[in-house]
Amino acid sequence: MRFFHLSDLHIGKQLYGYSLLEDQEWILEEILKKIRERKPDALLICGDIYDKSVPSGEAVAVFDRFLCQAADSVPGITILIISGNHDSPERLAFAGKILEQQSVYVEGLPPMTEQERIKRVTLEDAWGKVEFWLLPFVKPGYVKGVFGGKEPESYQEAVSGLLEREELSEDKVRRVLLTHQFFIAGGEKPRQSESEMITVGGLDQVDTTCLKAFDYVAMGHIHRPQAMGKPSVYYCGTPLKYSVSEWNQKKYLTEVELKDWGSQPEITLHPLHPLREVRMIRGSLEDILAAGGEKVSQDYVSITLTDEQEPYQPRERLERLFSRILEVKIDNTRTSMLTPEESSLELVSDPREIFHRFFLQMQGRKMEEGEEQVMEEIFQKIGGEQV
Repeated sequence: MRFFHLSDLHIGKQLYGYSLLEDQEWILEEILKKIRERKPDALLICGDIYDKSVPSGEAVAVFDRFLCQAADSVPGITILIISGNHDSPERLAFAGKILEQQSVYVEGLPPMTEQERIKRVTLEDAWGKVEFWLLPFVKPGYVKGVFGGKEPESYQEAVSGLLEREELSEDKVRRVLLTHQFFIAGGEKPRQSESEMITVGGLDQVDTTCLKAFDYVAMGHIHRPQAMGKPSVYYCGTPLKYSVSEWNQKKYLTEVELKDWGSQPEITLHPLHPLREVRMIRGSLEDILAAGGEKVSQDYVSITLTDEQEPYQPRERLERLFSRILEVKIDNTRTSMLTPEESSLELVSDPREIFHRFFLQMQGRKMEEGEEQVMEEIFQKIGGEQV
């Protein structure tokens, strides 16, 4: 049984106000090419399909095209999808019964009553049956109806309780779990990135000890690809870099091969190649400009300037070489003496740059040309070139 393991597509996400839809379509097309080449029996997508619970029409269209093309790429392929913490369970599972007729299974919510059980989809290969268990993102409040109206006291109690109440026969059936939680293994937390939601105090932690019944655990939620405790308990990570902190990470498409019962899954990582990279650049303004060359870079760049004499309007000069600047920071003797709070406010000395940052933070997008003209008129009125 061969399947691909995906998660955390975050379709519709923006990076510092830049839409990533074009980048996402590009990487999904590369995944489609690999599906056509490797012809998996199943495609698993383990949560956070969209970046927002109410995705834009464009984001929905991107995922719709991907699903249709994936289903057409391999005759008989089964597509299994669960919701993540970013998704709206009800919206994601819309028309689910009709989709099942096309071997597309979408599970938006975990069991919510005593009568409901974790959804299972059974496939067969030369070695027999493989059960795929679909467990969407779980909050304790979601499942209190399963436990007689009493809300579990923790995420650990909620997830382990759902699994323990299932009937796990002792016959030699291979099992795969799709899940979207924050798992720890032996007290070790997964390595995280800035693009993930952080829960204070570790309230959402679930220990992997409750996953022993499964031959492979296809996990979503964490953006860096990594195993938790053993190779078969695996976060596949995001297909793209969704924060500056991920600039040096490698992103992969995860392929899993299950053979006979009792054997270890064979995991193959196929490198993914983004349309644009996320990069960090550090140095003096003049050195960066000198090294830039003549061609304008299309990559997403975070730039740290080390000039002791802070340059005037550095962003404007850098934009001649970099079309997608995420941020321009200053790291010199003065800024090294600032507290983290002060440093976050004084990344640049140019008031126009500061206002650009403020607008982006408040509105979630860059200023349009007309808005920049209004800003410039205001600056001219209150101080001319000295502002």
